[in-house]
Amino acid sequence: MDLNKKTMQRLALLIAFAVVLAWALTHPGQVAHVFSVVITLLLPFLLGGCMAFLGNVFLRPIEVGWQRLWGKKYGPRQKAAQRPVCLVVTCLLLTGIIFAIFFVVVPALQESVMSFIAVLPERLDQLKVWWDQLAGYMASHAIYLPDFSFNGEKLQTWLNNFFEKYGQAFVDATIGVTSSLFSLVVNLVLGWVFSLYILAQKETLSRQALKVVHSLFSQKRAQKIVDVARLTNRTFSSFVTGQLTEAVILGSLCFVGMLILRLPYAGVVSVLVGFTALIPIFGAFIGLGIGAFLILLVHPIQALWFILFFLILQQVEGNLIYPRVVGKSVGLPGIWVLVAVTLGGNAFGLVGMLLSVPLCSVLYALARQGVNSRLRRKGLLPVPDTAEEAPAKEAPPAEGPPKKQGE
Repeated sequence: MDLNKKTMQRLALLIAFAVVLAWALTHPGQVAHVFSVVITLLLPFLLGGCMAFLGNVFLRPIEVGWQRLWGKKYGPRQKAAQRPVCLVVTCLLLTGIIFAIFFVVVPALQESVMSFIAVLPERLDQLKVWWDQLAGYMASHAIYLPDFSFNGEKLQTWLNNFFEKYGQAFVDATIGVTSSLFSLVVNLVLGWVFSLYILAQKETLSRQALKVVHSLFSQKRAQKIVDVARLTNRTFSSFVTGQLTEAVILGSLCFVGMLILRLPYAGVVSVLVGFTALIPIFGAFIGLGIGAFLILLVHPIQALWFILFFLILQQVEGNLIYPRVVGKSVGLPGIWVLVAVTLGGNAFGLVGMLLSVPLCSVLYALARQGVNSRLRRKGLLPVPDTAEEAPAKEAPPAEGPPKKQGE
């Protein structure tokens, strides 16, 4: 092996990487602490990037609508005002959606809890009658059930003992949650401001990122990185747009159906169903459980009607709405969607469920391109399956490597 300067640099980097990897494997606690500190420091910027990506999903169609609004009168003045005006409209739209959800869900939850407390004695008496009837029927078949009894004084005594025993721990936990909530609010505000800067200068940031990539890597490697970045952006954008559209349609259908069936809490349950529909596969069952529980607190029989109605709606959603609205936008077979959601949920909870499908779709597309490319080189697959598998040819001049004379 020729020990030239380039080879020595590679050996030095390989040795350094081996040393760092060995230290990380022998000190997992310290690695986790360092990782936690880094994530805490970068959390506002990570949140800002996520907010900017979500905001861009709304910003793009609003800017298209702005251009169509002016039509032939669209000129330099309208172009200069396009970004600030559309960005303000996007912020107002997202803020309005958040506040609408908050002011619909919270009052309904409060009303549901108060109604449950008001009818609790009556429900307990009715439950005792049902239990006695069931016990009598089972006793006639030589099956004896325990007596059902409810003692309000015992419950009050148990609650008093519970709060005396765990009251201080509850206060300490409340203080900790308040502190964490304040920190989260600060990070959200900083992330929101950072996202506004990203959206306001997204073209400039994109050009700068492309220049950095072209300056660090060869032309072939840089083009490959750009193609992967475009595939990732296209996949995530399609997934977010499709899931949001599906959530709105499913929530609207749920609201109309509950009004027709005269089920209680149509507004809050529909909002919750639409919100949980953002989670693939398992989101529908989460919305079903929460909605059925809210109705069960006041109208147990109507909760059964809601479950039947939602199961029918879920079949319509799975066979008609999802394939047409979301369709094959992420290009991932159903079996891999289930695997991605399961693994993502087990590893990272709710965030993992939301991000696992588009991320797995990107990996699936890259693997498919690699396999088909190898098959084509061997003459086993002369023609690409789809247009997406063909190598990307677009390379706009404005997004290419920096020219020698500078910007």
